[in-house]
Amino acid sequence: MMASAQSPGTFTMRAKNDHNREGLFKSIVLAHTILILHVLLLAGVGLLVLFFGGLVRYLVWIVLTGFLLAALGGYLFYRRLRREGRTLRDALHSPTFQGRAVEISFLGGIASFRLGPPTRPPLLDAGGRDEMLQLEDPQANQLRDIEILARLLEKKLITPEEYTTAKRRFFGE
Repeated sequence: MMASAQSPGTFTMRAKNDHNREGLFKSIVLAHTILILHVLLLAGVGLLVLFFGGLVRYLVWIVLTGFLLAALGGYLFYRRLRREGRTLRDALHSPTFQGRAVEISFLGGIASFRLGPPTRPPLLDAGGRDEMLQLEDPQANQLRDIEILARLLEKKLITPEEYTTAKRRFFGE
């Protein structure tokens, strides 16, 4: 057998052909990927249209079903309370709920109502005092202090001289 000798130009042409085939393959794969992604996007949009179209078409039934389920839950709760011989007031005044409000919420809090005492926001560190710390307008604070002083003067708990002295101190005179 005879060995064929290849010229240097043949090697570079084969490398170019391989490079062109590889580039063509990558282009075809990229084109198919883009095509598949477009088909998936159209299918997703179609499903969204069907979902929201059905949601709008059956919205009344969905809302009525929600209200019926809520009413059924309330009825079953009421029936259980009656079977145990208790009232709603007794249930809310049980040690479990003592000092707590009971909040019933639907749809993640869109529709909710609260039974029991009003809840207070968490207290800031008030230095051991049980009061809420809030930012106030300095003038409103002075006005409130003057009103307290006026009430004390009306009740004759302070003298007019003490009232005048305290008032000057509040106004920075």
